Amino acid sequence: MKKLTELCLLAAFLFQGFTLTAQEKVLTLEDASWMNPAIFPARVAQLQWIGDSDDYAYAKENAIYKVTAKKGTETLLLDLDQMNGDLRRNRLDSLKHLPSLQFSSMEKCTFTREGKYYEYSLSTNKISEVNRIPDTAKNIDYHKKSGRIAYTLKNNLFISIDGKQSRITQDENPGIVNGQTVSRVEFGITTGTFWSPTGKKLAFYRKDETEVTDYPLVNINKRIAEVESTKYPMAGMTSEQVSLGVYDLESGKTIFLQTDGPKDQYLTAVSWGPEGKFIYTALLNRDQNHLKLNKYDAGTGDFVKTLFEEKNPKYVEPEHPLYFNPENPNEFIWFSERNGYDHLYLYNTDGELLKQLTDGEWVVTEFLGFYDKDKIFFKATKESPLQKNIYAISLKDGKITRTSPEHGTHTARISKSGKFIIDIFSNTETSRQYSLLNSKGKTLRIIKADKHALKDYKLGEMLLFDLKAPDGTTLYSRLIYPVDFDKNKKYPVIVYVYGGPHAQLVTDSWLGGAGLFLNYLASQGYFIFTLDNRGSANRGRDFEQAIFRNCGSIEVADQMVGVDYLKTLPYIDTARIGVDGWSYGGFMTTSLMVKQAETFKVGVAGGPVIDWQYYEVMYGERYMDTPESNPEGYKKASLLNYVDQLNGKLLLIHGTMDPTVVWQHSLLFLQKAIQSGKQMDYMVYPGHGHGVRGRDRLHLNTKIAEYFKVNL
Repeated sequence: MKKLTELCLLAAFLFQGFTLTAQEKVLTLEDASWMNPAIFPARVAQLQWIGDSDDYAYAKENAIYKVTAKKGTETLLLDLDQMNGDLRRNRLDSLKHLPSLQFSSMEKCTFTREGKYYEYSLSTNKISEVNRIPDTAKNIDYHKKSGRIAYTLKNNLFISIDGKQSRITQDENPGIVNGQTVSRVEFGITTGTFWSPTGKKLAFYRKDETEVTDYPLVNINKRIAEVESTKYPMAGMTSEQVSLGVYDLESGKTIFLQTDGPKDQYLTAVSWGPEGKFIYTALLNRDQNHLKLNKYDAGTGDFVKTLFEEKNPKYVEPEHPLYFNPENPNEFIWFSERNGYDHLYLYNTDGELLKQLTDGEWVVTEFLGFYDKDKIFFKATKESPLQKNIYAISLKDGKITRTSPEHGTHTARISKSGKFIIDIFSNTETSRQYSLLNSKGKTLRIIKADKHALKDYKLGEMLLFDLKAPDGTTLYSRLIYPVDFDKNKKYPVIVYVYGGPHAQLVTDSWLGGAGLFLNYLASQGYFIFTLDNRGSANRGRDFEQAIFRNCGSIEVADQMVGVDYLKTLPYIDTARIGVDGWSYGGFMTTSLMVKQAETFKVGVAGGPVIDWQYYEVMYGERYMDTPESNPEGYKKASLLNYVDQLNGKLLLIHGTMDPTVVWQHSLLFLQKAIQSGKQMDYMVYPGHGHGVRGRDRLHLNTKIAEYFKVNL
């Protein structure tokens, strides 16, 4: 059943060798909670291309250095002493540390300080304030070319020009929200404002959630605890209504796009045409199975035409804007999963498909830009679902070239000319390395080498491999051996799981994607196993859609493929199998504890979805439809219906202010367990949201580790 890939064999060999030569240090809980900067991967501060040049800059010890990409000549561009001298000459207070600087050219950069935006001329030593915003401003959107800033105060939208503030919306009702993200940050939506190319107009979301249910979150830090309500549209209930406004800075007037259709449809992929005359947006119905890409007149809001439509019997999930070709503003690239995998398609603005640019049983994960007249760069899983490499493709001949020489997980920063690439990557042998490449992928120099962050620590051997589901589906897996593994002993195993969409746990990256806490647990004498089941990311549409209307079924079956494999290993104690996960992983952990109660002895579930009817509209209805249209699916997925099957030791953990998976989920499970006479354990983190962050993370990790130590 198990088939080791060539990469996995290499990873196994290298990690085994690494373990044998490592020092005697063992990870601590403090290390595992990211409180030891000495074991952070290598980092280059403020690394950026300088304007349109082929020179890049980086920060070191309160100084900025410039490096020519072609020859590697390095010169000091600016240091803190020089900047402080210029600040004082311009009657501004000096700084203790260099701020984050953004270079538009070799001579000019911008920086922010206490809500003020400055332009700094290195040639004239002049530092001038170009704009400012209030300290309470949120959702800040800075337009680089004009220096104008959009921002929000409470539920209204403002613009600042040359330090002068203008209020754009006048809504007194807090249920009308302007300039903020909508649809609970689904569909790739990360902002609520969209500047036109010249900065003369601003498109913005207007969200009417007056009919959306208020959900109570309780703040206990007042003598009389206070309710802090959040708008939370649960699956099947009344959702928000979104519209798109366009504010004209010259006329001072706002128009709204005539996005006809149901009021609770989704508006996403908002994109300005290069000339600023038209706005394009995708209209997606609430069922999320029918998309229209529409074109609108940005001056009047009038509908111009539907460029094309996409339908799928399960769902369509637009997550990217339009990417316009600077050499031909009538052409753009569109992401689509229509053939089963996310690929790039070239259209014109009349809606005519010119060509499909990429194809195959692999996924394009990111578009990186147009370069050198007819070339684009993108990130994809073409070599392996475990990897993310950088590729270039010619729009003329369609030839694809891989430009990241090392296997692994890559991030690229490409010079304006497209001639040079700063490649930041990690893989199973490398925690992080920065390299300079040419456009063909040849390494010109190492900007910052991997520092082998854990070279002094004992780590367990790590294997990446694939298993086969009964129908032949490949399931990628990771196994971390206990430190000082002895094949003659029997060890407990902890299955670490997520299992839901938009996440991939097993990757060709540092530690195989495992992180430090799982390696800490391995140092405590556990095997740590992870499998990416159907429903998880970067394996294509059908792999993800396998969970549609039936969450918690195929995922559990796939996880049991991994468990069945573990049971074949002579050094696994099959009577001591635990499981741990958060969010969708909390749902999976609880599912395994109640649906496979004879297998799992101990479980720790954080922020778990317990019943999908208590989850929000946008995500929940995509994968489960509504409770009214899919009652059997909701019933089958609800873990409240399986509480009486719980036999092992289960710890549920929840943040009391969780706005994503509301506290009600785990409380309902706890209530049902009490009613059923089932003993379980429960832990809350007051004031925390969907996760436990900051110093309290150490407390959480200690709690989890102790729970497994006592019970497994």
